[in-house]
Amino acid sequence: MAVLDLLRATAHLPQEDLHILCDSQYVINSITKWMPGWKRKGWRKADGKPVLNVELLKELDRELVGRKYTFEWVKGHAGHDLNEAADERARAAATAYQQGVAARSGPGFPGAHHMPPGAGAKAAVQTKEARDASEAKAVRRAPSETPSPAEAYEEPDLFSQLGNGAFGADGTAIRAASAPPEAQVEELERELLGPLVRGDIGRTAVLLHPDFMEFGSSGRVWTRDAMMMALEEDPGERTDIEILSVDRIGAEAVLLTYRSYARSGTILRSSLWVLDGGRWRLRFHQGTPEA
Repeated sequence: MAVLDLLRATAHLPQEDLHILCDSQYVINSITKWMPGWKRKGWRKADGKPVLNVELLKELDRELVGRKYTFEWVKGHAGHDLNEAADERARAAATAYQQGVAARSGPGFPGAHHMPPGAGAKAAVQTKEARDASEAKAVRRAPSETPSPAEAYEEPDLFSQLGNGAFGADGTAIRAASAPPEAQVEELERELLGPLVRGDIGRTAVLLHPDFMEFGSSGRVWTRDAMMMALEEDPGERTDIEILSVDRIGAEAVLLTYRSYARSGTILRSSLWVLDGGRWRLRFHQGTPEA
């Protein structure tokens, strides 16, 4: 929706060479790599399954006709001025939604006929002049300056955890203070094991820490992006688990260990959850087949 809103807001400038900054590799790859093949296959993936988010992708495909654009991936919460500004507005809109109040829409893009209210989107467009100014500012930054620490990383979705609160799977607000950290982490781990959540790349982006890594039971090392895309392709079935221990590791970390049951046998698993910007997120996971 971020990129779609951007294209619609700049529709009155069809000849403008857009430089689109986006922190979602999934969005960028969908548009620049995968979409042509999906269209040839009737909007189906290589395995014959329907493409997810197909209606949004079709709308993007229509809006891109005749437009000149390039995509640039930027890491979220790495000190990039535009990304930080977009995230601040996205969080404000999401917080307003959580509190049931109207979100401030802002002035929108200059000259646009319509900009959807509260379009908090972690994508930004730069004209040549704005891009040059941004690059010049980056050059002026002293080498010793470091980006501000990440408060949170999220792909926008209705049920993102916000500040000290969160939304449950049914959209019900849940306050972090309502349960001890150990209970919160166990609930989040069980949520992440559900196929509906695993197949929702927006939700997994909230649950997985930006620096997430997994040593899988097969021996494969998974990065965050690779894991999110793999889960969207094949979320699998709900897994039965037996909790072995839930231990606090300092004030901002919880180590969860459990046994999962599969047709091929049992797997011993450990998950390290860390407190990041007021929310618990999965930083590291490891699975080892049980002898």
